[in-house]
Amino acid sequence: MTESEVALRVYQDMVAIVGFFGNSLVCFVIFKVRAMRTRTNAFIFHQAVIDFIGCTAILLKSEIPLPDSIPSDALGWFICNAWNSNCLLFFLYTLSTFNLLAMTMEQYFAIVHPFKYQAVLAAWPRLKVGVAMAVCWLFPFSLEFIRSLLFYKEENGRCIVIPIAGSKTIGVVTVFLQYVLPVAVMLFAYIRIGVEMKRGAARVGPAPAQHLPNRANAPDMAESLLKARRKTFKLLVVVFVTFVICWTPNETIFLLFNLGMDIDLTEWFYSLSVAMVATNSCVNPIIYAFKYRQFRNGVRQIFCSRAGQAIDVSA
Repeated sequence: MTESEVALRVYQDMVAIVGFFGNSLVCFVIFKVRAMRTRTNAFIFHQAVIDFIGCTAILLKSEIPLPDSIPSDALGWFICNAWNSNCLLFFLYTLSTFNLLAMTMEQYFAIVHPFKYQAVLAAWPRLKVGVAMAVCWLFPFSLEFIRSLLFYKEENGRCIVIPIAGSKTIGVVTVFLQYVLPVAVMLFAYIRIGVEMKRGAARVGPAPAQHLPNRANAPDMAESLLKARRKTFKLLVVVFVTFVICWTPNETIFLLFNLGMDIDLTEWFYSLSVAMVATNSCVNPIIYAFKYRQFRNGVRQIFCSRAGQAIDVSA
């Protein structure tokens, strides 16, 4: 194993460990704090679960050696077609992408088309959010399952790549479906959300005070809602930009390879690009810690209250 390979392995292990504990914390806080059980946080919870599984898979793949001879059975198929081929990892990575897309579109419809959004979620809102999450699993699974069947097989105890006609075209289509299309849709959504929030700020400003029950004013309530949405919007933009930074090198290299450029996908730079994709699985909890006040409040509510209780008991 070369120095660069050792360094990449250490880096991936660190990413996996940080992501393992960070995403566990996100899941725990959202599960325990009742105030965080919102639709947006449901998608964040789902994202953390996906990234937790992804980080676990990264750590296992890095530390568990493959057998010298792959058996010709169901286990051998899994080792070759799903594990050694990285199809399982990229299924989880792409699943994380589509959950981010779903989370973005939830905010898009809530802000840009609020009446249609409320009408759709008027009945069985939790079920419909669950269906949206289930759809997120369906497409990446289909994409990676087909890729694992087409390109890899076990032969004489070894995992080999199957040369097939049109493989380059399939590669280009894969880049388009798992990266270009989601990024384009999310970019469009964020631009529209930003424009709509500016219009909302203009509408809230000059509105006359209309007193509501409990001495609340309509402009005050509208302004509070706008501020909350603005904070969520900024959080998701940071998550989106981080996603683009982590994914772009890998998808660019893979696209150029499929367009016919002389690129060796076993070189260190491609492995580094895969490690950057893996980084996306651990970075979101760090973003929440710095940019998501509701998450920070939830952490304080759980751990500070417990620390206070422990002090009271010991006293």
